[in-house]
Amino acid sequence: MDASRAFIKDAKRVVVKVGTAVVTRNDGKLALGRIGALCEEVKELMSEGIEVILVTSGAVGIGLQKLRHQRLLNSSFMDLEKPQIELDGKPCAAVGQSGLMALYDSLFTQLDVASSQILVTDNDFRDPESRLQLSETVNSLLELRVVPVFNENDAISTRKAPYKDGTGIFWDNDSLAALLALELKADLLILLSDVEGLYTGPPCDPKSRLIHTYLKEKHDDMVTFGEKSRVGRGGMTAKVYAAWNAASAGIPVVITSGCAPDGLLHVMRGDHIGTLFHKDSYLWVDVKETGARDMAVSARDASRRLQGLSSEERKKILLTVSDALVANEARIKIENDADVEAAQLSGIAKSLIGRLTIKPGKIASLAKSLRVLAEMKDPIGAVSKRTEIAEDLILEKTTCPLGVVLVIFESRPDALVQIASLAIRSGNGILLKGGKEAARSNAILHKVITEALPKSVGSSLIGLVTSRDEIPDLLKLDDVIDLVIPRGSNKLVSDIKAATKIPVLGHADGVCHVFVDKAADIGMAKRIVVDSKTDYPAACNAMETLLVHEHLVATGGLESLVFALECAGVTLYGGERAVQLLKLPKATSFHTEYSALACTVEIVKDIDAAIEHIHDHGSAHTDCIVTEDTKTAERFLHDVDSAAVIHNASTRFSDGARFGLGAEVGISTGRIHARGPVGVEGLLTTRWLLRGNGQMVDGDQSVSYTHRNLPLDAEEAQPSRNFFNKTHALSNGNTTCTTIKPIMSNGSLSRKDVSSNGIVTSPNNKA
Repeated sequence: MDASRAFIKDAKRVVVKVGTAVVTRNDGKLALGRIGALCEEVKELMSEGIEVILVTSGAVGIGLQKLRHQRLLNSSFMDLEKPQIELDGKPCAAVGQSGLMALYDSLFTQLDVASSQILVTDNDFRDPESRLQLSETVNSLLELRVVPVFNENDAISTRKAPYKDGTGIFWDNDSLAALLALELKADLLILLSDVEGLYTGPPCDPKSRLIHTYLKEKHDDMVTFGEKSRVGRGGMTAKVYAAWNAASAGIPVVITSGCAPDGLLHVMRGDHIGTLFHKDSYLWVDVKETGARDMAVSARDASRRLQGLSSEERKKILLTVSDALVANEARIKIENDADVEAAQLSGIAKSLIGRLTIKPGKIASLAKSLRVLAEMKDPIGAVSKRTEIAEDLILEKTTCPLGVVLVIFESRPDALVQIASLAIRSGNGILLKGGKEAARSNAILHKVITEALPKSVGSSLIGLVTSRDEIPDLLKLDDVIDLVIPRGSNKLVSDIKAATKIPVLGHADGVCHVFVDKAADIGMAKRIVVDSKTDYPAACNAMETLLVHEHLVATGGLESLVFALECAGVTLYGGERAVQLLKLPKATSFHTEYSALACTVEIVKDIDAAIEHIHDHGSAHTDCIVTEDTKTAERFLHDVDSAAVIHNASTRFSDGARFGLGAEVGISTGRIHARGPVGVEGLLTTRWLLRGNGQMVDGDQSVSYTHRNLPLDAEEAQPSRNFFNKTHALSNGNTTCTTIKPIMSNGSLSRKDVSSNGIVTSPNNKA
């Protein structure tokens, strides 16, 4: 249950207002299916001990349909040719009310639920005795398990048009529902509409966003109302006004769709749907909080400001962040300890607590990795290709940031620091959503890092997403967010891919293998196997399966490896052959990421069987071979289709920092854009810069293409017209001559004055 909806579980009396757009179809006729489903939901709530009071609209609309039909039947052709006068709402209400109530009574009767009709007007609330009698009647009906169905008695109402009365008298069925919720001391008011809730603009506008919790100080000026409902009198404007008045008086209100299946039930379960109005909404909504689009756009704008800084300035930012982490280590530790304690109390697996814990020395290690990253060559604007397209027309292929990256990662606080630092170095805006178990750790780390950013860039460069409910909105922003990197289970990655048009990069499982070949040095193999498993069992690059060549069974190598793991405290499970030989408990699956001091052991016939096993059961993350046979090693390195393949070293080396990337945003097991540990380069793309001097295509008639590759060094790669603008010595046998700039640019020399080996041959040259 969402934290802001936790109070709903205690609600025992609920007022439900059903809008005209819910009870009628687009053609104005009754929506029998929706009304029937609503009655079933009411019965289910009653079976759970909840008292339900209905306030229904729709009588005027239904009566209008009936009277139009009746007038048509009683009109002559001559009458129909005359201008038709619009029917008055009062007779429409009188005719429609009986039909609407008859339908409710019939549907409830089918469900063995009794219902009653109560028609009210403004005058019924002016007299204190009438109000008291109304409350007593409703209480008696509820005790008898009868559903009161309210509607305004428009047939006899003295009001000519809807109005707002400062005394609190209602002006439509929305305000009537709010008034009844107060009079009858309801615990919750639900206003059912034909849209999901209150949006920042018209729901049909793709830029409009659903407001989950309404805060007047934040949303009052933000909301733009579209046209009124196709039917009814109030529309969303009336609902918001009524909801705000009720919430201010202490009655929580939820505006949600009455057209969606089980809408009432979802609200009563505390699901995060619709728009909540609550007097304590300031506890759940930050007045300065930005929505998904605003957060993404702000990150993009900040990234562009960051790109505008010099390389030295970006380097300085990383060094400042590094110092800030060290200076705030005590604060970070306090918040992380609180997260760990809460996780332990909730019974989270030890392997996950291991990832959650910031161990001693970790902050210093992270700070060091930031300094390493700062000293790396600036990745932005690097020229990877320079070409002379034609004379004085130079093309460069350069690196540039992707833009805005959304990273969804596990409950591992150090990941936040690595990802944020890579964003700074690569010039990208970043949106971070960490696991809920690390909420306090992530919050303090985000605060420390963003406070270290210069005002010229802004803290919005690194956005922290605090609720998983914001993820669906973010995944729709394919026009703002350029890449999504989910780190977690296969299901998470699959769900993300299915829910977005944004490119997705990431790995799911880390089922890593170590294959010990028959030609392995067993002493080396034991060290590698134990380190791969025990150095950090919860890491994605930890060994999960040990494959042993069958030759080592007879030589004692298998027994030695198993003994080394058991001495290190590793729980072993076996494949079919290992179970028989070693009497181990059988592994439930070869595709298991234990993330703990446990692993699977299996015996394979040869390297072919090992490679086949890895391809069948691995996750294409990191796999290792231990062997002294160079030919076998090269075959393994070449044939195993994983992001990282290792010979005679621990799988734990498959890491961005250890690979010299400074940090990593994740390890990609995909094949497009980036693969393996993803550092700065994985967050870059390319663009083309073309510098000319007035050239035109003109049907390719006025251009002489050269397509000549130029050196990447800018100083060496001047256009051909100025290729002698540097002073340099040239050798011709035993004679050395020096050419002096300027050359062709001022007309003092021409191409014919220069020989094929670059020596000036002009008569002016005295060499």
